[in-house]
Amino acid sequence: MNKSLYNLNIKGIPGEVKQASYNRVSNWQKLKYGMFIHWGIYSQIGGVWNNAAATEGYSEQIQMWENISKEEYLKVAKSFVAEKFEPKLICQLAKDSGMKYIVLTTKHHDGFCMFETETTDYNIVDQTPFGKDALYLLANECQKQGLKLGIYYSLVDWSQGHSFDPYNGNPISASIENLIKEQLKELLTNYGSIVELWFDMGSPTLEQSEKIVSLVREYQPETMINSRIWNNVGDFRTLSDNELPDSEMSGVWQTPASINHDTWGYRSWQEYDVFYKRLNSILSELIKVCANGGNYLLNIGPRGDGTLVEYEVDALRAIGEWVKRHPGIVNGNKATKFPVQSWGHVMVNDRNLYLYITNIPSDNKIVLSGLATPVLQIKEDNFDTYLNWEQGNNELSINLPPKLQESFIPVLKVKLSDDLYVIPEKVLFSNNKIWTISNEDISYSYSYVDSGNYFSTELSTVKLEAFIATRKKQELLLDFRGKVDLNRDYNIRVGIQEKVISGKQLQEENIGPFSVSASEVIPIVITLADSHYKGENISMNVNSILVYTKNDMKNK
Repeated sequence: MNKSLYNLNIKGIPGEVKQASYNRVSNWQKLKYGMFIHWGIYSQIGGVWNNAAATEGYSEQIQMWENISKEEYLKVAKSFVAEKFEPKLICQLAKDSGMKYIVLTTKHHDGFCMFETETTDYNIVDQTPFGKDALYLLANECQKQGLKLGIYYSLVDWSQGHSFDPYNGNPISASIENLIKEQLKELLTNYGSIVELWFDMGSPTLEQSEKIVSLVREYQPETMINSRIWNNVGDFRTLSDNELPDSEMSGVWQTPASINHDTWGYRSWQEYDVFYKRLNSILSELIKVCANGGNYLLNIGPRGDGTLVEYEVDALRAIGEWVKRHPGIVNGNKATKFPVQSWGHVMVNDRNLYLYITNIPSDNKIVLSGLATPVLQIKEDNFDTYLNWEQGNNELSINLPPKLQESFIPVLKVKLSDDLYVIPEKVLFSNNKIWTISNEDISYSYSYVDSGNYFSTELSTVKLEAFIATRKKQELLLDFRGKVDLNRDYNIRVGIQEKVISGKQLQEENIGPFSVSASEVIPIVITLADSHYKGENISMNVNSILVYTKNDMKNK
């Protein structure tokens, strides 16, 4: 942080990251933490074929990796009794873990439907001794227990002619497209409200992706659609399996996570990590995702008979016990504009900060730089242990006791005197009434874009932001130096004022004026004004941005 800020009474920026204002999106963001369930005929196989462990690929894709014919696969279905499948216990486990919704694999790449359908007899009702609609049973129990229901649906379908492809990038034929539409109509009309449609794999065209989105909107306008409908037309970006972003993510996103990274579907021979080591990792992932504004979807893989794997049950219950002690992680705490700390993460709820300590420093001292709001008191969350602390120069130092009462990832509750304000890490003062913003002074926000399938997905830059500090009220002009897309329009925000200008103007003209207040940190934010889809790259390379007072521009 710029040390010169210490000598001035500078007002910071609002520290809470605002969620989307549109109800469909914001309601989904508030769910934060959900259960993914991979359950199908592959669960009956359990990762073993011809009396040998199938070690290649995820076990839910064993039909492909072991080249199992449809006829052989159906023989397995005939032994799928699932006599211990108990949606009541599954829903209770989800609630006990603090989860708000459940997403079930209604049809994986094998094409076998775990719901009753008129489109094909290749389904759980017609081909198994179980003979019941698993989705219907789960949907009813979710409704009884107050959980939201989501649906996983694969665009790849080996039973309908898709070839085995280790990359699962099959194009969608006209016949499979029609089947998808008919099955989605059933899924969207027979099971109540669907909070999330989690599409997976395949390589649809843009037109196909748009048609499927339109169909979902027709039947359930409030359903959130993930980005694996491809071609950048989904509502939220699904990250790669078990991916945790290292950079600031823009927009709405989710991390799909598995308790064991080797598989999602049940694997009978799977060896698990030391329990508390893995539990610490999972809980740290949940905290990191929530603290950075994402949703966390954690998978379980029941056995073919419906029983839950004990290791997974124990992990979810242990997480739930921690969540009961610190419910804010999934109940109201918001992401902040603090960066990731060496010791953990920061969230805010009204006038309370929550510090999640995933790495206790060796000197037992927590330092939070950039906190501009005065602190009133600090205690260990859920306990009556009050801590010693000091605050000055926008820096908070907390002395931890030799032993905290929380035995597993402690949380500190910091009571603030007012709303949260933050001094960003990089704030520039003017030099001779000119601010020179170099590329190193700019913070970037990222997303992902794709060209129609999983393996075309790439990181994109969607926003750049820099911060300057002013000593007096004045008008400012911007001189951008670098390269932009001359055929695009950009939104330039300085403080609270915004202007939409063309790339050509940005390249060739001084932009402004912008009126700014005295003794404040002023954000300078640039985004695309006419983005064609969520996450589109800003198409900009910055050498520098010069900021002048209006009166001094003539001396430039």
